[in-house]
Amino acid sequence: MTLPDPVFYAIPLFGLLIAAELFWMKRQGGVAYEYKDAAASLSMGFGSLFPGLLKGLVLYAAFEWVHGFALFDIGYGWWAFVAIFFAEDFCYYWFHRLSHEHRIWWAAHINHHSSQHYNLSTALRQTWTGQIALTWLCWLPLSLLGFPTELIFFQMGVSLVYQFWIHTEAVHRLPVWFEAVFNTPSHHRVHHATNPRYLDANYAGILIIWDRLFGSFVPEDDAEPCRYGIVKNIGTFNPLIIASHEWVALGRDLARAKSWRGRLMTLFGPPGWREDGQGSTSADIKRLWRSKQAAPAE
Repeated sequence: MTLPDPVFYAIPLFGLLIAAELFWMKRQGGVAYEYKDAAASLSMGFGSLFPGLLKGLVLYAAFEWVHGFALFDIGYGWWAFVAIFFAEDFCYYWFHRLSHEHRIWWAAHINHHSSQHYNLSTALRQTWTGQIALTWLCWLPLSLLGFPTELIFFQMGVSLVYQFWIHTEAVHRLPVWFEAVFNTPSHHRVHHATNPRYLDANYAGILIIWDRLFGSFVPEDDAEPCRYGIVKNIGTFNPLIIASHEWVALGRDLARAKSWRGRLMTLFGPPGWREDGQGSTSADIKRLWRSKQAAPAE
């Protein structure tokens, strides 16, 4: 069965929603768009289309090869579309979480977090190197289970389209039942925030239930507005630098490593880890923040 590419058909809608958000924010008097930043995000989005061609070539072949060893023949029945909705979202959660917890995958993912603004254009700031970094391995178990490759790629596209609209400050809160089950602008603002309270939380794709289940959920606190970007902002709108800066830093730290443990931790340890102990990981930042919160007021 040939299934449509949801992202391709959603592109006109992306443009309309960005225009609507920009109009709304101008009416509200906010300054949520920085035009050079938005242009960089759009450039990253268009640039990601070229590595995305790999999905239709090498990745398709890899998924088809694994599918040859499938445990079950799931096919395209209606229940398969229901099952892939949950199964793919589960895989996305772990891909996303691992991309924040291990530097080699963070190097591919960091560009999505590099904007210090939070609007719909930020959603288009997609990776150029995720395919090369093998982040797609998280979805291969779906092929082994027996989901058809076309169905897996279709649902991955559905997830990507869904996540577009949650990159906005125009929506404050949605009904309680919706916030309890689905990823929302409120939940995803937390994910993009650099406040110590919010670091490394809310990895959801479509369903926030995985964060609630695996202990990574943090609610947005209206008393502490989100600050966006990365812990050490790069201060550039150049798409080439945005896409490559962490890979360059990773290569530099690998060259400086003095032991095999240092090299392995540089590659697979948490972002911010340093062999000399002078680094600062998200866990370190949060630990320091908690100690300050617990300290008695003078």
